[in-house]
Amino acid sequence: MILIASERFGAHVTPPGHPERIERAEVFDRIAAEWTARGGRTIEPTLASREALLRVHTEDLVASIEATAGRASMLDPDTFTSPDTAQVAQLAAGAAINAVESALQTREPAFALVRPPGHHAERDQAMGFCFYNNVAVAAAHALANGLARVAIVDIDVHHGNGTQWIAYDDPRVLYVSSHQFPYYPGTGAAGEVGEGAGKGFTVNIPLEAGATDADYQLAYGAIVRPVLEQFAPELVIVSAGFDAHERDPLASMRVTTAGYAALMNGLRLWSGGSALAVVTEGGYDLTALGDCVEASIQVLAAPRTEAWPVAPQPAPRGERALAAVRAAQAPYWRGI
Repeated sequence: MILIASERFGAHVTPPGHPERIERAEVFDRIAAEWTARGGRTIEPTLASREALLRVHTEDLVASIEATAGRASMLDPDTFTSPDTAQVAQLAAGAAINAVESALQTREPAFALVRPPGHHAERDQAMGFCFYNNVAVAAAHALANGLARVAIVDIDVHHGNGTQWIAYDDPRVLYVSSHQFPYYPGTGAAGEVGEGAGKGFTVNIPLEAGATDADYQLAYGAIVRPVLEQFAPELVIVSAGFDAHERDPLASMRVTTAGYAALMNGLRLWSGGSALAVVTEGGYDLTALGDCVEASIQVLAAPRTEAWPVAPQPAPRGERALAAVRAAQAPYWRGI
């Protein structure tokens, strides 16, 4: 397994009290240093090119973010720039591309430890702590370089509205998201399935507040597994938000560190022979963030295991989510 990491991600500064704070980058720096000290391979990321950004974002958005260089500004009530933010956001998108390239070239999992996150950034709008949509930029890069099928699986507690809308009519990109619903940003209902040629290639799993490991394991085993296996992606990109953790202050889910490790193991297993790239999104309790990233690295660095846990606990929220997804997705996928 290969890490993509840089101390430059700490140069994006948010106002005091903001959840997406510099200390998140310090967690990533510590993990990367420990990985390197153990003999693991770490790559310094490169900036995403303007061409790469413009595959998924408008010229106006890119120009507006570039215009913040050297100053602090507020783009929306949640999304702030500091003098270095424009370059750091470009580096985060570049790191996602680097993870994809590494995974495709080496056939080893690649994990990009980045901030700011990206999955809320829409084609023409920065929002929700996000400037460029890192995973969408990376997926578009892979498609531009010859791939035909890319899957993005979003495990963040918030729905990735930006990723969904960017890929909504594109049958080459499968977007799967599990998220607390209803919750910010208000999108992600089971009935949002794509449009035009992209119908069926958006799969939303809206879970009620309080969902546990058992709820997630039910939903992932019954929905994500068969959908990924039928789509047969050449590349799987994981939007790795760890804010569904029971310790996280921004949401109301009850996923444990072990539960997140199980999700990562399942996604690795179900990716089959495809390349696997992981890109960080949210996660705002520093202890939980560090623990989940470390547990995910251990899973991805270990020999592949066939185990997928079936928790003995009841999973009523998972059952209700499963029923909603089946009603919406039955025309498009077998066996869910």
